[in-house]
Amino acid sequence: MSYEDWMTFQGFAKFALLTIVFVVFYSYVYSMYKRQKSGERDFEKYSDLVLDDSYDSKPLEDRENKKNKEEER
Repeated sequence: MSYEDWMTFQGFAKFALLTIVFVVFYSYVYSMYKRQKSGERDFEKYSDLVLDDSYDSKPLEDRENKKNKEEER
């Protein structure tokens, strides 16, 4: 493989990698946007966590433990 062929291969590989990263990133951003709009999750609460990070602040979401699920049965 000549140097010119190797550089061409690297160029195509970099382009493919950047395309994959672009698609994955924007898919993640779109999924966050969709979950915010549907009300499934409120990401504003998570951004406020940076400002209110004291030990006494209340949890953002309730967690369901296995123990709690077994008690409800």
